[in-house]
Amino acid sequence: MKYSKLGLTEIKVSKICLGTMTWGEQNTPDQAFKQLDTAVEMGINFIDTAELYPIPPKSQTQGATEDIIGDWMQQRKNRDQLVIATKVCGPGNWIKYFRHGKNRLDRENIETAVNDSLKRLKSDYIDLYQLHWPDRSTNYFGELGFVPKPDDRSIPVEETLGVLNDLVKTGKIRQIGISNETPWGTMRYLQIAEQRDQTRLVSIQNPYNVLNRTFEIGLAEIAYRENIGLLAYSPLGFGVLSGKYLNGQKPEGARLTLFQEYSRYTKGNGVKATELYVQLARDHGLDPAQMALAFVNSRPFVASTIIGATTMDQLKADIASVDVELSETVLEGIDEIYQQYPNPSP
Repeated sequence: MKYSKLGLTEIKVSKICLGTMTWGEQNTPDQAFKQLDTAVEMGINFIDTAELYPIPPKSQTQGATEDIIGDWMQQRKNRDQLVIATKVCGPGNWIKYFRHGKNRLDRENIETAVNDSLKRLKSDYIDLYQLHWPDRSTNYFGELGFVPKPDDRSIPVEETLGVLNDLVKTGKIRQIGISNETPWGTMRYLQIAEQRDQTRLVSIQNPYNVLNRTFEIGLAEIAYRENIGLLAYSPLGFGVLSGKYLNGQKPEGARLTLFQEYSRYTKGNGVKATELYVQLARDHGLDPAQMALAFVNSRPFVASTIIGATTMDQLKADIASVDVELSETVLEGIDEIYQQYPNPSP
């Protein structure tokens, strides 16, 4: 396994991070325990979760993923060997069951969310606490184009950062990160932290894969120059880049077979580009999923690549991608496809 430093800290995280959003929905606790045991044996020390999980979000299952991780750490007695990342929800009418539908990134909500996550994780601290998405009205979750809302009554970044800073002082969280953020939001958090001598961001968790390289447009330089490492999520585009959904295939039990509403990577030019990427991998004797992951792993602004798997074979192959080095010929091939189909699945 390879490791990166988290921001400007001395915390070292595995280049592959174990994502957990299927645990409690597609994966049982026993299956999750096996994934965790195997991942740790293969060198992973970085586990990412959220109060929202499992996915798709439901009031009946909310928090189950953190519970599973907490039970496993309690049984294995290995909390101090791991870097645990979780997230607090932003606002949204689609999750009205969170805190009576008033979930905002303010003091009351963040403090409540932290305390609830700590209970489920059975831990007295969280290594990396992330804002799952912005409180303000902006473009994220694949939405393009910025349309300002004059009546936007979002929680100011200053208030949110102040709460996080206080939680760091108490020791409940060690470091902070953002997720699904924009260049403006990222720089605003950095600016306020510098002006007020408050806790500085160490990471940003946004989607990044060969079908969606929008991160490179404005955020990659910020991530690199400001030491705000990207925690790349959806590096396989919900598994699409493995090629298993091509030609109308619907593998039994697979995420997009079960939850067809997640169509971000299965429309129009996304499918055409996927066909080319899969063929490129096969032409060079590479596993398509490993090629897609190796590309993400190799980017200088990526601190860790978040993988998610529902089977042990998928898990082992995805983790092994850390040792795959792509040739210049393959990298040139990826860029040629990108020029033909730039960001078909933003």
